[in-house]
Amino acid sequence: MTRKTTTTVAAIAAATSLSAAALPANAADTISQDQSVRSVVLVHGAFADGSGWKGVYDNLTKRGYGVTIVQNPLTSLEDDVAATKRALERQDGPVILVGHSWGGTVITEAGIDAKVAGLVYVSALSPDAGETTAQQYQGFAPASEFVIETTKDGFGYVSPEKFKAGFAHDVSDADVAFMRDAQVPINMSAFGTKLENAAWRTKPSWAVIATEDKAFDQAMLIHMAERIKAKITKVSASHALFMTQPKVVADTIDQAAKAVSAKKQCQT
Repeated sequence: MTRKTTTTVAAIAAATSLSAAALPANAADTISQDQSVRSVVLVHGAFADGSGWKGVYDNLTKRGYGVTIVQNPLTSLEDDVAATKRALERQDGPVILVGHSWGGTVITEAGIDAKVAGLVYVSALSPDAGETTAQQYQGFAPASEFVIETTKDGFGYVSPEKFKAGFAHDVSDADVAFMRDAQVPINMSAFGTKLENAAWRTKPSWAVIATEDKAFDQAMLIHMAERIKAKITKVSASHALFMTQPKVVADTIDQAAKAVSAKKQCQT
């Protein structure tokens, strides 16, 4: 596995729209015909759905990638992994598998699939085999602004009063209101499920870390990324960086695909 590197990325200027940020810089960003890794599968996290990947999707498809977005049921780790595996089965060639937040746990388990050539963690969890997601929080400062309310049947929502501060402080009030009211709750028992596999142990990994993420202690995000020997990119953003920083996320996915493709060419 290659040596970890760290890059700091400046925040998008306030006047730049999300749609503009999603576009590749120029035609030179279009992937070459001989690039072997041309498919991407995106896995969302808890309290959200796949629609938040729209900016990343637009950016990557304009570059020539085939992109599939998983809709996690968020009912259990097993169910989310099954949904991701169904998406992987539909791919014709090698894939970069991407997860945001809880989606990192999902890709860690599902990423052992032979089609997965690399993993990208977007402010995401990355437990080891035999560990639970909940264990990743141990020893780190609590996320006091990220407050989860649990229903009688054990599903969690981000507190409506804390949603903007904890999840998406860099999203417009109108958009954050829609995100808050369209939350997809997660079965909280999923955080206590032990993983059977850790794909990052055998697959190269990349990580994008939001430096203003209030869902995790920054030390926790850095610890997880360094443990898996990911190549790290940092960006000034909230936990909703998969929406607010689509170009940064897409650039990292593109770097992963190109690096894995180049390695495959060297081996042939």
